[in-house]
Amino acid sequence: MRRLLEGRTALVTGASRGIGRAVAEAFAREGALVAVNYCGSLGKAQETKERIEELGGRAWLFQCDVGKAQEAEQMVKAVIAELGRLDILVNNAGVTRDNLILRMKEEEYDQVMDTNLKGAFLTIRAAVRQMVKQRYGRIINLSSVSGRLGNAGQSNYSASKAGVIGLTKAAARELASRGITVNAIAPGYIATDMTAVLPEKTREAITAQIPLGRVGIPEEVAAAAVFLASDLAAYITGQVLSVDGGMYM
Repeated sequence: MRRLLEGRTALVTGASRGIGRAVAEAFAREGALVAVNYCGSLGKAQETKERIEELGGRAWLFQCDVGKAQEAEQMVKAVIAELGRLDILVNNAGVTRDNLILRMKEEEYDQVMDTNLKGAFLTIRAAVRQMVKQRYGRIINLSSVSGRLGNAGQSNYSASKAGVIGLTKAAARELASRGITVNAIAPGYIATDMTAVLPEKTREAITAQIPLGRVGIPEEVAAAAVFLASDLAAYITGQVLSVDGGMYM
């Protein structure tokens, strides 16, 4: 049986851990060649690569701060030079710098916006040149339930993730005629390193708001990414798929 992403090439940003790693592994299971982007943790990125190879897949490591235009451009060029083409881009790289608005420093706001929103824009801009030539592409941007509902103490993060939704819809309209789809996934409360640092009472309060009554796991977000990256979703673009146990409905 042919795998869903057989012969495709994919770049996953922020793939050294959490949701990004799960997406990279899921893509490899479905036959894609995977470019693993990381920013600071080479060791964690190497773990992702090794896990993909254990699955029988192939992966390459590319270091880059996606919030810096020159680095994003160079990374995409390097991926294309190594893999020959670029079929799928997953903009997963993201950071948090939580604080109340009254206490939030300008640099905390800027750091989150630069990585989460500007980084997605810069990587899309670099990737679509190749995708337009191919007249084929799948772009998947990671938003968040926080970008749909807002979240106290996360004005920067919520704004960046809401911006990702607007970016997704605008890019989808621009690129549809070139055979490129652009969609977003909005995860809810997913068990990752990013959420593990939350106090126990906070985790309990969040879980109480989830209709399905439990936290999600990265593999559930990865399954949605595989679907959107595959030809099963060829007629879907400009959409936001919530993977949040019913938090936003």
